[in-house]
Amino acid sequence: MFHLSQKHMRQKPPLKCIIIGSGKVGTALIDVLRSEGNDITLIDQDAAVVDEITGTYDIMGIVGNGASFRVQKSAGVDEADLLIAVTESDELNLLCATVAKQVENCATIARVRTPDYSVEADFLRDQLGLAMIINPELSSAREILRLLTIPGALEVSSFAHGAAQLIRIQVKAGSPLIGMTVSDYARSHNDPMLFCAVERDNEVQIASGSIMFREGDIVAFVCQHHYIGNVMSNLGITYGSVKNCIIVGGGRCAYYLATHLAQAHIAVKVIEKDMERCKFLSENIDNAVIIHGDGADEALLKEEGLETADAFVALTGMDEENIILTLHAQQVSSAKAITNVNRFAFKEVIRSLDLGSVVYPRYLTAEAILAYARARRESLDFNNIASLSQLYDQQLECIEFYVSETPGLCGIPIRKLQLKPELIITFISRHGTVIFPLGDDTIEAGDTVMVVTKHKGFSNITDILA
Repeated sequence: MFHLSQKHMRQKPPLKCIIIGSGKVGTALIDVLRSEGNDITLIDQDAAVVDEITGTYDIMGIVGNGASFRVQKSAGVDEADLLIAVTESDELNLLCATVAKQVENCATIARVRTPDYSVEADFLRDQLGLAMIINPELSSAREILRLLTIPGALEVSSFAHGAAQLIRIQVKAGSPLIGMTVSDYARSHNDPMLFCAVERDNEVQIASGSIMFREGDIVAFVCQHHYIGNVMSNLGITYGSVKNCIIVGGGRCAYYLATHLAQAHIAVKVIEKDMERCKFLSENIDNAVIIHGDGADEALLKEEGLETADAFVALTGMDEENIILTLHAQQVSSAKAITNVNRFAFKEVIRSLDLGSVVYPRYLTAEAILAYARARRESLDFNNIASLSQLYDQQLECIEFYVSETPGLCGIPIRKLQLKPELIITFISRHGTVIFPLGDDTIEAGDTVMVVTKHKGFSNITDILA
């Protein structure tokens, strides 16, 4: 049987990337793209920040206006593969990307966060010829909405155009999983799902049939969307969307989330201490209650019904306040609590607090751009990655690949493929049908295939082969 060995895999040259803007998202992108060996040049108007970041990450830096073609040329835009504009101004980001499009082979990505522009994101992307428009706050709102749809989950990621979802849960006292192996569960339940990873004592392992579940385990599994209710019931976890939600903080993420919740007929209250922002929210969100007040006021939270709320989401601009609010909510109520955290620092401390579901906007943005960058590094003509998520503090990657006609892979029973260790093929999506593969199933051209792996840097389905 023919297969691609590691030594025969094509060497993938690094991408030449220009990042305009050195804020939280820009720094996160430098971190993930540099870690995969890409060449990075930062453009920012703050000389001190450029010096600090270029020294920390050993990258090139240019002090100047990223919308200037002269500045872009000095940063090497003529030879760049990718330019990402993530300044604080939507208009500046779009202008930077438009200027860069004067160079034929440079793909461009712009951060656009203003609600008016976000509604027109597809139009702007197509008309300006951008590769992608990113909105961290909107991505966070969608992530939170998925969590509120499945409140028993710690994390929910969507794949195969929503037909399959990857869900992380915690095995708690009394769970029917305790003392059961993966194989035991498969024999006793005919569920359309697949366990793919288990974290125990901060160590993550790919799920094998012999793993026995214990109390405290953080378990990841993939399930067909329509069967999530049955699966969660079999796992002993209450399933069902929340009926009401309290949001503290009225920023962009809160606006997007409250709008979606109201449209889904979920009662939502937003507590915001800035009066002008309250006026904006009340004028632009139908069927939501906007409260002018300090969300850190215990008496106000009690008065607004925190003790009986189904869900509580902390979306202030301060991580510390979000964490304290979540801990308070967990102490006085049984609400599904979700915490927004913007910084990467002190992750171990945050994990030790058992906050439940924590959403990192920068992670979501970095994952989307990383997926595009890997696909572009693999081939300038074909996007090989449909989606990418990282789990367990980036210890695992979940990658959904597009499959083209591939000798040595397509048409061969999976049991005959020589796969790398530390990975699992979780599902095959074929013509809208999600297949949880067995040994005799095959991967075919036109499929998408999701892989969960401890390896880093996969950019093509052939990377799974030993």
